Amino acid sequence: MKIAVFASGSGSNAEAIIQATRARSLQAEVALVICDKQGAKVVERAASYDIPVYEYIPKNFASKVAYEEDIVQQLKENQIDFIVLAGYMRLIGTTLLAAYEGRIVNIHPSLLPAFAGLDAIGQAFEAGVKVTGVTVHYVDEGMDTGPIIAQEAVQVEINDTRESLTKKIQAVEHKLYPETLQAIFSLHKVEGE
Repeated sequence: MKIAVFASGSGSNAEAIIQATRARSLQAEVALVICDKQGAKVVERAASYDIPVYEYIPKNFASKVAYEEDIVQQLKENQIDFIVLAGYMRLIGTTLLAAYEGRIVNIHPSLLPAFAGLDAIGQAFEAGVKVTGVTVHYVDEGMDTGPIIAQEAVQVEINDTRESLTKKIQAVEHKLYPETLQAIFSLHKVEGE
C-alpha cells in the first residue's frame, strides 16, 4: 500500500506513521508528503527520511479545483493508493474526494462529533470536559463529519493544562493512527483492492 501523507504543520503524526512503516508495524510505504504551508516542520521531518515532499501554495492556483487537480496528478504519478491526513488544515474538495473515494482518512484530537474543527484540544479544555480523546475517520465533504473508524478516550485530569492535555492526546494519536491504518489496509487487501 503506497500512501501519501498530507500535513500542514509540525508533522508529529506524519513522523509516527513513517516510523511505524519503517518498524513494519504498519505495512505500507509513505511514498509522498503533500504540504500546503511553506516552511512547515513536516517538510524537514519527511526529508530526514528521504521521502519526497510536494510543497504547495494554494493561493497560487486559480481555484481549489485547479489546486486539487495538480495534487491528483502527483498522486497518480507516484501510484498512491491511499491518502492519510495528518494535521492537514484544509478541507478536502470534490476533486480529491472523487479521485480517492473511500481512501482518505483523517485523525482528529477529540471524540467526534464533539469539538470538530480548529483547536479541538483548546475547545475541550475551555469546555471543562473530563473526557476527550482521538478519532480516526474517513473524510467526506464536511469538516470532521466522515464515518468514524476508531476512537480512544483521554481523561482530562484536574491538574491538566492545555499543554499537558496536548501531550497526552498526541501520545494516543501516535499509537492509534498507525494501528488503525494497518487494520484499514489489511481489510483493503482482503477485499482485493
